[in-house]
Amino acid sequence: MTELTPELLLHGYSIGIFPMAEHRDDPEIFWVDPRRRGVMPLDGFHLSRSLIKDMRRTAFTTSIDQNFAGVVAGCADRTDTWINEEISNIYSALHEKGHAHSVEIWNGEMLVGGVYGVTLGTAFFGESMFSRRTNASKMALAVLVDRLIRAGFTLFDTQFLTAHLASLGAVEVTKAAYHAELDRAKSGCALFAAPPPTTIYDVVQRMTHTS
Repeated sequence: MTELTPELLLHGYSIGIFPMAEHRDDPEIFWVDPRRRGVMPLDGFHLSRSLIKDMRRTAFTTSIDQNFAGVVAGCADRTDTWINEEISNIYSALHEKGHAHSVEIWNGEMLVGGVYGVTLGTAFFGESMFSRRTNASKMALAVLVDRLIRAGFTLFDTQFLTAHLASLGAVEVTKAAYHAELDRAKSGCALFAAPPPTTIYDVVQRMTHTS
């Protein structure tokens, strides 16, 4: 791969590919182009009854773009990770340019969960998430989906479909279907930072349409 720059990274997303490394100590980065793509329908995010209960009574708080580097580090802090130093640095550079964002979940002053990804037009490309407390990553995803809806995003790309994501409503689509959605989304306009701050309680209230 040629030197990875924020501009090249964004171009990759615009044509449906994204970079990965084999593991954190591997200096080599390669482009990935899945034959089938995981996506999260923004109107199909599923909250289990137990998660709804936890979100309504949690003491956790949430923020947007307050600790992007911490979220990336949390996502990389596992035995098997594809996030090497170069990937961490290039997404931080993209964040500084306003095209990469994070959702943080806090327990007091401790970062206990989060998710980060890339924005282009009305598409959000989810990269990774982490959790240091029960349901923290699920709450981060709920906050993210709520923000994407309120900001006018149309595509939430999860790259792959895992059992965890499927339990929350994610589905798998063909490459052709994904590219059709991507073509529509990248020509649109949505601002991730536009919606005002929210609370986890308010997110679950909106998602369950109760007062």
